Amino acid sequence: MAGERTKGSINKATGKVEEDLGKLTGDRSQQAKGKAKQIQGSAQQGVGNLQDAAKPR
Repeated sequence: MAGERTKGSINKATGKVEEDLGKLTGDRSQQAKGKAKQIQGSAQQGVGNLQDAAKPR
């Protein structure tokens, strides 16, 4: 659904910011958290796409 895809996009963007902040400050933990959030966002987008594909037309 559009909601899941939107949440996924937000998580990916937030994760990218967190990862870049970690790179800037040299905080590997922050980088890893950001990368994980990006992966979560990608998964959410995939769920949204599957939900849309399963909708009756």
